[in-house]
Amino acid sequence: MKPTVIVLAAGLGTRMKSGLPKALHELAGRPMILHVLDAVRGIDPQRVVVVLGHQADRVRAVLDGYAVTTVIQERQLGTGHAVQQAEKAIADAGGPVMVLCADTPLLTPETLRLLAERHNRTCAAVTVMTAMVDNPFGYGRIVRSKGGVSRIVEEKDASAVQKKIREINTGIYCFERNFLLSALGGITTDNAQGEYYLPDAIALARRKRRTVGAVVCPNAEETVGINSRVDLSAAEAILRRRINRHWMLQGVTMHDPETVSIAQGAAVGRDTVLYANVRIEGTTRIGENCVIMSGTRIADSTIGSNVTLKDYCVIEKSEIGEKSSVGPFAHLRPDTVLRPGAQIGNFVEIKKSVIGEGSKANHLSYIGDATVGKDVNIGAGVITCNYDGFQKHRTV
Repeated sequence: MKPTVIVLAAGLGTRMKSGLPKALHELAGRPMILHVLDAVRGIDPQRVVVVLGHQADRVRAVLDGYAVTTVIQERQLGTGHAVQQAEKAIADAGGPVMVLCADTPLLTPETLRLLAERHNRTCAAVTVMTAMVDNPFGYGRIVRSKGGVSRIVEEKDASAVQKKIREINTGIYCFERNFLLSALGGITTDNAQGEYYLPDAIALARRKRRTVGAVVCPNAEETVGINSRVDLSAAEAILRRRINRHWMLQGVTMHDPETVSIAQGAAVGRDTVLYANVRIEGTTRIGENCVIMSGTRIADSTIGSNVTLKDYCVIEKSEIGEKSSVGPFAHLRPDTVLRPGAQIGNFVEIKKSVIGEGSKANHLSYIGDATVGKDVNIGAGVITCNYDGFQKHRTV
């Protein structure tokens, strides 16, 4: 049966040392919570409930376009307490209930599907997603027994022997709904942090002689949680490699993929060549057979096919027609449109202008609020003076 999914997104993330809620820190140009919701959407859930807390309105504002129900955790008293806030929202769930955290942005739909399928097949009270890691410090350890998982011990509560266990709790669970609803009332604060830990439901299941299953994630890096800027940087590198590999398999050449950054919402056509230190941001669309040279940044723009963008250009919210050439060291500001075959050279800045088909501005010009026709040649040093101190005037 399709799961109902609870995403925990109430925390501030004190180790991020930021005024921004942890769930809103960006990876590949998007808040990390949206990466989690994308993975969830990939398994076609019955319902998605997001638990908000710190700066709830700010987090809720980025959820537009996602079919989610939000609930509020006024005081952050642990993961068990967070799930308690979603009790009413999941009361009529027809299938299992999956619980995720908003700070695990590398999850894929395939991994979540694996968890749901294993849970449904075994009829367990709860199935835990685990991972094998070389350095388990900071994570809850999986304590196994002959019948499966006997308990999960948090770092601060773990003995010296338990701290050597390499199998960790990823914070990802799939519960039988009725068991989860009954277990939430039995979770206590009897631990070093004085919080309601959701993993304590494991011990409750064992006491009731219910099955507690575990699925080891095939790729441990998917389960990495973001707790600091160091973690954020590491996750960014993983996601960048994942995205770049996808586009290379689609026919894009990258001379130095470790330095190329492509936003998750961007797209690049086949036979396009990306040099080192290229950044493609936002919803940018790049056509086929383009050449984008080193140091160029493109944000929320549309680039036609057979376009050459030379070194160190900045292109923002612009449209470049096919067979055009830009740069080096050119700046296309928002609302710039280059018609097919246009040529823009070094140290040319264009803003809110249309440059006609085959027209050229090869060096040292500023063109703002202008409409330039077909086959025009703009020489060095030309500017459009369009502001009289009170109003902008268009140059044609």
